[in-house]
This record gives sequence, structure tokens and C-alpha cells, in this order.
Amino acid sequence: MNSPGVKYPPPLWLAAGFAAGWLIETRVQRIHIAESSAIASLLAATGGILLVAGALVAAWGAMTFLRARTAILPHHAASRIVRDGPYRFTRNPMYVGLTLVYLGASLVLNTVWPFLTLAPALWGLTHFVIKREERYLAEAFGAEYSAYRDRVRRWV
Repeated sequence: MNSPGVKYPPPLWLAAGFAAGWLIETRVQRIHIAESSAIASLLAATGGILLVAGALVAAWGAMTFLRARTAILPHHAASRIVRDGPYRFTRNPMYVGLTLVYLGASLVLNTVWPFLTLAPALWGLTHFVIKREERYLAEAFGAEYSAYRDRVRRWV
């Protein structure tokens, strides 16, 4: 196996989930998380923090891959198992970061629907991306990947 065989870029799964939630919000039924402007402002500030934190975590993961000179895009072959930086805490820091961005955007926009469409988006990401990546890494790196997988959680 030369690559994980991922057909759709991982961010597409989360973007599709968010877009579906946003479409339901704007076309079908508006449901706000908070009606009070004070609470909505607090949620927006919290969402902004999550957005920035998520972007930083995802960027940290990407930069760590670049420094290790291995493929960032899951349709290319990996040259090594990366274990430093955020990969000490999670096997998928870029996906964790993008999920935080997703949650932050939902809070900033004060909308419930993207929260409800997050589960199917994460299911798609896990089933069609992460599991393929894990099978590929297990085949490509054997015991080295198995030891890493046993030591570091998939998410957090």
C-alpha cells in the first residue's frame, strides 16, 4: 500500500458537516444557543478562543509534519511516524484542531445546528480518513506504529 487511499481531504468532512448545519440554520429553522445578548457575547468570546486555539493546534501539527519531512496530505505516502510536538498527546492534532475551529465557529455564530451535524462529520472523518490512515500506518510501519498507537490516544 503506497498511501492510505483517502479520497477526500480531511477538512472537507468537517466543512461539509458545518455547511449542512449552517444550511439547516439559515433555510429551515433558526435555533440560537443563547437568546440573551450577554450570554451570546460570552459564547462568541469563548468561540473565538476555541477558533484561535484550534487553528494553532492544527498549524502546530502541520508544522511538525513539515519539520519531520513527511507527507501532510493523506493521499501521499508517509516517510516516518512523527512522535514529537502535539503528536505526543494525540495521533491526530490537525483533526483535533479543526474540530476546535468547528466548535468555535458554532459558538461565534450562536447556532445549534452545526453542533448537531458535527457527529456525522466526525463519523465520516473517522471512518473514511482516520481508519484508512491507521491501516496504512500499521502496514507500512508495523510494530513501530503499533507501539505508538498503544501509547498515544487517537483524539485526546
